[in-house]
Amino acid sequence: MKLPFLDLGTAPPSNAYLSAGQLDQPERYFPLRVLVCETCWLVQTQDFAGREELFTEDYAYFSSTSSSWLRHAEDYVAAMTERFGLGADSCVVEVAANDGYLLQYVAGRGIPCYGIEPTRSTADAARAKGIAIVEEFFGVALGEKLASEGRQADLTAANNVLAHVPDINDFVGGFARLLKPQGVSTFEFPHLLRMVTDTQFDTVYHEHYSYLSLTAVENVFRSNGLRVFDVEELSTHGGSLRVYACRIDAAHAVTPRVTEMLAREESAGITSAAFYTRFQEAAEKVKNGLMRFLLDARRDGRSVAGYGAAAKGNTMLNFMGVRGDLLEYVVDRADAKIGKFMPGSRIPIVAEARLAETRPDYIVILPWNLRDEVSAQLSYAREWGATLVTAVPVLELL
Repeated sequence: MKLPFLDLGTAPPSNAYLSAGQLDQPERYFPLRVLVCETCWLVQTQDFAGREELFTEDYAYFSSTSSSWLRHAEDYVAAMTERFGLGADSCVVEVAANDGYLLQYVAGRGIPCYGIEPTRSTADAARAKGIAIVEEFFGVALGEKLASEGRQADLTAANNVLAHVPDINDFVGGFARLLKPQGVSTFEFPHLLRMVTDTQFDTVYHEHYSYLSLTAVENVFRSNGLRVFDVEELSTHGGSLRVYACRIDAAHAVTPRVTEMLAREESAGITSAAFYTRFQEAAEKVKNGLMRFLLDARRDGRSVAGYGAAAKGNTMLNFMGVRGDLLEYVVDRADAKIGKFMPGSRIPIVAEARLAETRPDYIVILPWNLRDEVSAQLSYAREWGATLVTAVPVLELL
């Protein structure tokens, strides 16, 4: 049986940014509803669009845009190299390699590596860094093919992609084929527990097919040939987990952190219906708080701009029904987004120089998970008295 978890109405895909020429054309909207399986406790978006429609050749999300994320990737490579003794005889594979943001640090250490990335725009950016890329969607068939070619991995990295796959069983099964007998797979994903406790409803969008707890992940992995042997909590994306997994028959010992996290989730109620039924009301409370702020600012003649044309921002704006009258423009540092328009709201995306030109009274940081990084970047806005604003988990003026 499936339980309702969240209903955000309808919205276009969150990364379907519009060109100026597309403003005279209709957009495709899909229902954005999330349900919970009472058997395995996997939380999933109701599917209305296939992966080929969401992850297109001109996909506009480039990981290297965030300096803090680059530091995270570099630290990860250093930690994995030390923990698992990676070197010139090893092979590291990243699934969803994006623009080579992580593998550049692997290659820089002289460790053989390659990436798997289905979107042409980001794959080309990775190749420009000298990273070999297999430009396909990953699953059992590709894992078996690469293994048969002698391209098995000592370490695979899969950061913020486990939630992006429509067939999570096929995807996970691919790692069981790609790994060497004692190889290790790491997966990072936003933690469902933090999503609920901090009302991070704007992390819901069509490109996210699943919302993950360790409880659900362990069930999925066990059914598809992998075994969880360690887990870490991370601060990224508002609170994430890094799960370490190996083949069922590998020798890696299970750490106490796995049992402890499963117990924490059980205590929080992740395996009970009550945990999920209150999320809709909490999301609407956050939405209404930001909407009141924008309406009050307009009433008082205050100007408001946005920072960060992130997918979570598109979820928020479309759930609220915000348009350019309440949020004049959104600044972004990704060249691929400049000159385009936010899907649904059709708010223009501009270069950061526009802030100094127009000096808005308020700047709403849409990717609230980067608030510290963005606040440092925008310190100059204090000179004209601008106030920075975040909405999740509650409205806050910084």
